[in-house]
Amino acid sequence: MPNFLKPFAFTLYPISLLWEFIYYIRRTFYRFGIFKQNDFEVPIISVGNLTFGGTGKTPFTLWVAQLLNQNKKSVMILMRGYKGKLEHSSGVLRSGKRLGYNPFEYGDEALLLARRIKQGSVVVGKKRSQNLDYYFDKERPDAVILDDGHQHLKLMRDCNIVLFDSLMPLENYKVAPLGYMREGFSALKDAKLVVLGRCDQVTLEKREELKKLIRKTLPFKVPIAEICYRPTGFFGIGHKKVLSLEEMAGKRAVCVAGVASPESFYNMVESLGVEIINKYSYPDHHYFTIEEVKEMLDEVEKENAYLLTTEKDIVKMKKVVDDQRILYLEIMVEFLSGEAEARELIMNSVGIKL
Repeated sequence: MPNFLKPFAFTLYPISLLWEFIYYIRRTFYRFGIFKQNDFEVPIISVGNLTFGGTGKTPFTLWVAQLLNQNKKSVMILMRGYKGKLEHSSGVLRSGKRLGYNPFEYGDEALLLARRIKQGSVVVGKKRSQNLDYYFDKERPDAVILDDGHQHLKLMRDCNIVLFDSLMPLENYKVAPLGYMREGFSALKDAKLVVLGRCDQVTLEKREELKKLIRKTLPFKVPIAEICYRPTGFFGIGHKKVLSLEEMAGKRAVCVAGVASPESFYNMVESLGVEIINKYSYPDHHYFTIEEVKEMLDEVEKENAYLLTTEKDIVKMKKVVDDQRILYLEIMVEFLSGEAEARELIMNSVGIKL
């Protein structure tokens, strides 16, 4: 719970109970067919969470898409396109066709995903069930990935994957407004896989405590995987690798991040031996102005440093300035445990037996 709300905890408790009850009833009505779910003849995999804020859904959605691509399956990723102009309508980005796509229209995460997948498309717009119905015949995917989909119950799905951020304090696992949960742990009854993210940044004891909390309502046979995000190198504004991790060690940088967990990005950069001389943190999905970027580049010039950012932020920066001193750190999902179970579950969901 945010500190400023703690004096009002007693007052907020009934609101939290009501919020949790409403979400529980809603999920129950969908589960028993009282509310209609749309069923499509294509495997649908949901990647979502129970909490507000970032849990690493985009990197994991990318991992799922790339796994399916490696097994010769084309994918359609359905996502909201948060803060893009098409969020309240719809639009499609196709892999391999990158010219003309604008983050101000599609959102930053959609451009990142469309660039990194090999075979498929990304469809943006908050009415995801309608969008799948509209675009399915045009795209004909072998599988659909529903990004941030655990609360989007209008679509029937074959596999529910729920992510947790291991860095979040355990006391925050209460339903809003008492904590940071969108709905209660009872929603895990629909999960087929739970994934704990950023496990390399917390102690084994903290991870075990979080698992105990989750296991109270998670079906017995549902696996819990542990992942971290591994850097692969520093890339330029044209998405070509400029420096390896080893080559960047010892260099100076100004860091900028408009993501949900900027400190995780800064910690990763520092762990690579980079000297951070200043940090600029913006709200998640922030759209940078040319004045903001130029101010940071002026500092970089004075300090003889690089301007380092995230892969999600670079797609917006490159729309306002083209400068070779701007680099982004590319990351990938790495499993610490549970990879075999995750792969088997996803492959089984699309009809491939391992």
